[in-house]
Amino acid sequence: MLAILGNRTYRHLFLAQVIALIGTGLATVALGLLAYDLAGANAGIVLGTALAIKMIAYVGVAPIASAFAERLPRRAMLVGLDLVRAAVALLLPFVSEIWQVYVLIFVLQSASAAFTPTFQATIPDILPDEKDYTQALSLSRLAYDLESLLSPALAALLLTVISFHNLFAGTVIGFLASAALVVSVALPSPKPGEPRGIYERTTRGLRIYLATPRLRGLLALSLAVSAAGSMVIVNTVVLVQATYGMTQQATALALALFGAGSMTAAFALPSLLDRLDDRRLMLAAGAALPALLLLGTLVPGFPILLLLWFALGFAYSLTQTPSGRLLRRSAHAEDRPALFAAQFALSHACWLVTYPAAGWLGATLGLPATFAVMAGIAALALTIAFRVWPASDPDEIEHEHLALAPDHPHLAGAGRRHRHAFVIDREHPAWPNPGRTG
Repeated sequence: MLAILGNRTYRHLFLAQVIALIGTGLATVALGLLAYDLAGANAGIVLGTALAIKMIAYVGVAPIASAFAERLPRRAMLVGLDLVRAAVALLLPFVSEIWQVYVLIFVLQSASAAFTPTFQATIPDILPDEKDYTQALSLSRLAYDLESLLSPALAALLLTVISFHNLFAGTVIGFLASAALVVSVALPSPKPGEPRGIYERTTRGLRIYLATPRLRGLLALSLAVSAAGSMVIVNTVVLVQATYGMTQQATALALALFGAGSMTAAFALPSLLDRLDDRRLMLAAGAALPALLLLGTLVPGFPILLLLWFALGFAYSLTQTPSGRLLRRSAHAEDRPALFAAQFALSHACWLVTYPAAGWLGATLGLPATFAVMAGIAALALTIAFRVWPASDPDEIEHEHLALAPDHPHLAGAGRRHRHAFVIDREHPAWPNPGRTG
């Protein structure tokens, strides 16, 4: 897997991602302490609102940003967004009112909502070989998991010698270092496409996404993943400290086991995808999510919870990490930023539903009932994924164009009925169904 780091451009981008993630992790810890400093016992309300603002920014901003990403050089855009994030982090230690936190968080997460899909859409152009790209996806998953494990530990270490306000300085340094690494390499810019209006460019990724059967399956799997992930992220502290009466260190250990399961899956993914296609692997891993959540209703104590969290992390990662491969094969290169932005927005819309559901249900119905409800959501999502993602999902599909003029360039040398790698575009506005021409 690490051999892919021999590619200088990818190596610099990967390091930029890792450094920015560590900076973001430091900011997350510092933000919690800042919320307590400003709101005291109401800090949970502040953090909950900030999390909701983050998800709203992700869902609403990503498709709009992708429309402008089609017209801007990628390197300039990525560097500019890193500088915006650094500027916001620089301002956070100086806020004195809660509303100022909300405004700055919206700006920060809006920049992230524009940065992440653009970054993700750049990688397939740098690594056109599918095996290389699969390794890059696994490394990216590993980076996210390491961030969740290392950033809190690093923050705890730093807080022994500095105040929490200074943690934001680490975030600023992280974003500036990320920008410097992006500047150090040449990136492929979007291929010029046909002129489109702002509305069409804003909605194009969503329209391609929802018209592609495999991506509708991916959206359903994203809901299953968010149901499992929300249960872990929201209710681990309640399970460990309120139900089992254990310490904060035990809570950290439980979350670490979930991350360890995800990291193990990231290492195993390239070899698994050599033997299984995306659909079989993702649906098999997705099928484990409702089963494991249902087992959560029966967990008798902390040691079994650790095993369950490790297994959930493993299935969680195997279900979602290959999604970049599906997105890459489902659009032309010029449409990839819009498609990655659509996935970013739609997947976070799932979290916007499951985050509050896991918290509210846990507080009102109790954790066993919440495990059962989240298992039901994951099972329903998995059923939908099985139904909408065809078992036969080849790249090349035979289809017929009845509406195109005989002299249309797309028909040159191929005729009205032909076969090629099929994606949604102007000549192919709908997915062909067996027995139907279009």
